Amino acid sequence: MKNNRIGDWSSDVCSSDLGGMVWCSGWRLASAVSNAGGLGLLGAGSMHPETMKEHIHKMKEATTKPWGVNVPLMYPELDALIKILIEEKVSIIFTSAGSPKKYTSLFHDNGIKVAHVVSSSKFAKKCEEAGVDAVVAEGFEAGGHNGREESTTMTLVPQVRQATSLPLIAAGGIASGRAMLAARILGAEGVQIGTLFAMSEESSASEEFKQACVSLEEGGTMLCLKKIAPTRLIKNNLYQQISEAEDRGVSAEQLKELLGRAASKRGIFEGDIDNGELEIGQIASAINEIRPVSEIISNMIEEYNKAKSEL
Repeated sequence: MKNNRIGDWSSDVCSSDLGGMVWCSGWRLASAVSNAGGLGLLGAGSMHPETMKEHIHKMKEATTKPWGVNVPLMYPELDALIKILIEEKVSIIFTSAGSPKKYTSLFHDNGIKVAHVVSSSKFAKKCEEAGVDAVVAEGFEAGGHNGREESTTMTLVPQVRQATSLPLIAAGGIASGRAMLAARILGAEGVQIGTLFAMSEESSASEEFKQACVSLEEGGTMLCLKKIAPTRLIKNNLYQQISEAEDRGVSAEQLKELLGRAASKRGIFEGDIDNGELEIGQIASAINEIRPVSEIISNMIEEYNKAKSEL
């Protein structure tokens, strides 16, 4: 996918955020993706502003290639974070979980390119009206927080392609060169990858979490927490408690109490496999080993080119 409209951001592969790739995408993973030819993204969703500042400084030391930051717009310290991103002259921001309308002009005034994650063609149109530079169409195969439409990537991407002329990045369930080619055929100009990188050597997720992901079979993740925000989780003990509570018709507040504080940190970063919130995508069941980012991207590009030559 050289010579496309996002070619000056990265090559064919863009790092994903997995809902900000919470507890996975620090400077080691993001810089490894950029150095291997993708667009590495720091995940702001699991960092305080000052922690993000430290990771930005380390990114600048670790790579000279393009990189960016994923910013969930529901972030509790959003204004402080944005101030740091502008001061540090971050040049690319991926926004999600909210409307980009309020901040896009501010970002553009400071020379920042903006891509926004959408779950429907309706929201893609709104993004174009808001002036963003690109959209990420993410199907509900993805791990972590998802759209309420429950559209698959294969369903969503061509509809977003018809709805907007913006550069389009496909996300959700993409972990191979063949999947990358399929996304291109559907109209995407790049892909965003979360689960595969969350399970890489450079990911800051705990080894226990990575091993739990590697051992997953088909159907090992499910969408739940729809009264709060639809979220794809591994079916562990916490998931079973959530599922039973949802079957009883408990309220959103009761579900939040059940989750407790820092449930995703407890599961992904600290390795509480039984009682932590384990966010990962459906495609984890097709990934059977933990590999370095350089090997992951090299293999994907090789498979992409081979599959393309067979058409």
